[in-house]
This record gives sequence, C-alpha cells and structure tokens, in this order.
Amino acid sequence: MATVEIASADDTRAGMGLIATAALIWGTIGVAVSLLYQLAPVDPLGVGFLRLLISAPALLVVGRALVGPGFLRVRRADLGVIALMGVAFAAYQVCYFAAIPRLGVAAAVMINICSAPIMTALLARIFLGERLGRAALLAMAGAVVGTGLLVGGVPHAGDPATLLTGAALALGAGFCYSLVTLTGRAVAPRYHPLQPIALAFSLGALLLAPLALSGGLYLAYPPMGWAILLYLGLVPTAVGYVLYLRGLSNTPATVSTILVLLEPLGSTTLAVIFLGERLAPLGLAGAALLLASMGLLYAKS
Repeated sequence: MATVEIASADDTRAGMGLIATAALIWGTIGVAVSLLYQLAPVDPLGVGFLRLLISAPALLVVGRALVGPGFLRVRRADLGVIALMGVAFAAYQVCYFAAIPRLGVAAAVMINICSAPIMTALLARIFLGERLGRAALLAMAGAVVGTGLLVGGVPHAGDPATLLTGAALALGAGFCYSLVTLTGRAVAPRYHPLQPIALAFSLGALLLAPLALSGGLYLAYPPMGWAILLYLGLVPTAVGYVLYLRGLSNTPATVSTILVLLEPLGSTTLAVIFLGERLAPLGLAGAALLLASMGLLYAKS
C-alpha cells in the first residue's frame, strides 16, 4: 500500500486553495463550449481531442523551459502510474461526452461529479491508506447533496436501455476521474506539477486521435472558434490541471474531489450571468450547501 507524506495545516489549506481555484477555472468550460456550439457544428469527442492536442505541446514546451533537461525523466516505478493517468483522462473524455446525448447535460454532470468523491474515497482508503474524519464525511455528504440540488433533476425522455447506458457511461466518467485524482496524488510529491500532467495529456491525445479522426474531425472553425479552443486547451486544461496537481501534493485525494464539486457552482454562476439561465430556489439552496461544505472542509483542515 502506497503512503504519502503528511502535510502541515498551512500547506494543506494552500493546496485546497489551489484545487478550489482549478475547479472554478474548470467551471468556465460550460460557457466556452456553449459559445462554441453557437459558432460551429461541434463534435464533443473532437473538441476533447483538440483540447489535449493544444494543451500537451504547450505543457511540454513550458515544462522543458522551467524544469530543464530532466523534464521528461521519470522514475521507472512511476511510468505505469503516469500511463494510467493518461489512459484514465482519455477514457474520461469518451465516457463523459458519450453520456451527454443519452442523459442530457444536467444528469450526466450530476452522476459524474457526485460519484467521483465516493469512488475516490473508497480507492484512496484501499491504495493510499487515507482516512476520512467525521468533518470530511459530513462535508462530502453536504457537497454531494448540494451539487445534486444545484444541477437539478431534469426529466429526460428516452427508452430505459438508453438511459441505463448513459448512466453507466457517466459513472464510468466518475470512476476515470477518481483514477486521475489518485494517480496524480501518488506522483505529485515527487515531480514538478507540469511533468506528470504533460506526459499524461500527451498520451491521452495519442489515444483519442484515432477515435476523433475516424469520426471526421471538424476543423473549419471561424477565428473566434479557434480562440475558444485555444482558451479551452491552455486555461481550463493546461493551467487548471497544473494548479490541481500542485494542490494535490498537499491535499488528500478524497478532499480534492470534494473541492472539485465547486466546478458546477462556477459553471452555473457563469451561465446565469452570461447565458441568461435562471437558478431555481432549490439551486440556490444547493449552492449555499455546497459553499458551506467547502467552508467546513477548510475550517477543519
């Protein structure tokens, strides 16, 4: 069973702040993709591939400049962990984008994001030896319920087989995300944050390339469309995951997945501001519960 170093309270809070910032940055993805849908016939799998294709070279170049010649040097014992991170991230994109047309965005997001902390807690207990105190368990419960209220239960018409397949895919996405979290947590203390994420994203892009190209990759985006794709590849993907991995070096894996539940809060807030969407009273209650759960985590860390 792997072990990780115990961080001080100040280090843990700093790590939690970085992860919360990453989650809020990821919350901009929904608005960015919505704008992209208005500009061009977007292929979700193609967008996921282009995100990695744009972010991976940027991470490799910047990482080489910051870390030096040893940037691509990885301990042999960690190669499998980083490879698993890349496979999990590629699989996450496929499962999540495939779940959306079967369930709808709201249900797919809710199942994916709400299942990840529970799966991570179980896997972290088994493989990393992490334990959750009462405050963290209470925060997890409040965060999951708050996220469910925030996203809302949107009725979705469809045959049972399609809905069941969509739910399984969304759960698969949650599982893949928990693997990204666990592998990131396992290697984060030993590397600059750019190293594992650059290698994992490069592998993920290679794995998604055949799927994206076989489906007829759409490239005829207008200039604004490419600007949005560059934003998706460089800010939520590259910058967001660097902050996330930096925070993981001092934050338990399970706590990190609870903090990531801030993502739908940020996404919903931006949708209300920029897309004219309205938040029902239950959504407001969910946002308040989610923020209270984050406050409890921070206070008890």
